[in-house]
Amino acid sequence: MATTLKDIATKANVSLATVSRVLNGDSSLSVGEDTRQRIFQAAEELNYTKHQRTKVKNKFAKIAVVQWYTQKQELDDLYYRSIRTGIERACERIGFQVVQIFESKLDQIPTAVDGIIAVGKFSKRQILRFKQISGKLVIVDYDGLPSECDSVTADFEHGTQLAISQFLKTELADIGMIYGSETTSDHQEEIPDLRFHYFEREMKVKKLFKSDWVFKGDYSSQSGYDQMIKAIDSLGDQLPHAFYISNDPMSVGAIKALQERNVKIPERVNVISFNDTTIANYIFPGLTSVKVPTEEMGENAVLLMEEQQTTNRDYPKKLVLGTKLIKRKTTF
Repeated sequence: MATTLKDIATKANVSLATVSRVLNGDSSLSVGEDTRQRIFQAAEELNYTKHQRTKVKNKFAKIAVVQWYTQKQELDDLYYRSIRTGIERACERIGFQVVQIFESKLDQIPTAVDGIIAVGKFSKRQILRFKQISGKLVIVDYDGLPSECDSVTADFEHGTQLAISQFLKTELADIGMIYGSETTSDHQEEIPDLRFHYFEREMKVKKLFKSDWVFKGDYSSQSGYDQMIKAIDSLGDQLPHAFYISNDPMSVGAIKALQERNVKIPERVNVISFNDTTIANYIFPGLTSVKVPTEEMGENAVLLMEEQQTTNRDYPKKLVLGTKLIKRKTTF
């Protein structure tokens, strides 16, 4: 039997009205943080999911777009900005009203939104909170199937295979990697870099993997710079002739480090990045990168949301969009 608000009120020892207003994000409600957390904890333990009647047509639905980054972080990493652009364009075309929320601030989501599109990496607890606010949820850039919700992701496996194949085609078998590590915005879960997972697997199959050639950063330009300096200093003449790097900002930092140390690109070191944001085409030398269709990821998330608004589908969908290699001047 489905959990009701009354069940939550009983477990949290508060009134039914208080539970209703807290779970609906009523900002005018004056209630202590302990009480608020007790209600969410009760809802979580009872596996409560907000129920919404299926609408025959909700063309003008109000959709909260929750970005896990701050606005400043988004400016530094155009990947997520491009996804948001795709979402906004598709919402405008369909007629959805968009409410922008940055830094995963769930308390800013307005009462009675018709759906949530969450962009980025979220913990199980955060996803449950989204479901409590709205029964219609799409996650972009993170696999939602384990949490039984729709999601749109990129094909990290094939993109990584493309990068490795490109290096091997030009007879570069000593391949290093600079990858990233991050946590969900509530710091509850560490998110592994799937590019590194697939890189390690592919290179071990080919008997080419060397742990000394792998360096871990945090996806920022500064960490790309720091990790490449570390690679140059620690490996010396044994520095690999090729590096696969998990995103464009880290690649920009790594290229700066190579240039400062007078390591020629691509004559001495080839570089392939991932994402292919606009920066890849404008830095020098032009950055070879695996292209992710970021705007299309956002657009497809809106199409999934539209389907949720207009059909009775009772199973989650996961869309995986393909990638392709864009060759420029950092590779042979």
